[in-house]
Amino acid sequence: MLSALINISPSHKLSALTALFGLLFGFLLIFSSAVYAKSGKSTDSGQSSQVNKWHEADFVNAHCVGEIEFVLPDRTRVDCLTDTHAIEYDWGKKWAESLGQALFYSAMTGKKAGIVLIVNPRTKDRYLKRLNKAISDNNLDVDVWTIKQRKS
Repeated sequence: MLSALINISPSHKLSALTALFGLLFGFLLIFSSAVYAKSGKSTDSGQSSQVNKWHEADFVNAHCVGEIEFVLPDRTRVDCLTDTHAIEYDWGKKWAESLGQALFYSAMTGKKAGIVLIVNPRTKDRYLKRLNKAISDNNLDVDVWTIKQRKS
């Protein structure tokens, strides 16, 4: 790969390295969250869960206008695949993981990366600013939408 990078312009090298960094960052986040989940540690803050609380899949089912849970050759699943976008739905606090996944799905499908961030109005700006900064500072081509978190 390095020999291929030697023969391309500096701007293309930067784009290639930025995309590679994004993918590696996404994989690192996915891997670390999987390891943490298998460790058996609880992420529950001690608050009781509500019976009617919406899950990520509920938002996908309610808002996706494409194919839901599109299975890729490596058995990963795109939350919502439309004619133009490979879209990852995720909670606001998981903005970084959603970026890595959306970039990977985009690379695998050839469609534009999209993220639907499920946000609490109280914390929306905090996570959206972080996500948009990561996208703009790395010149990534990712569309972002938000939807309000629901409990029933």
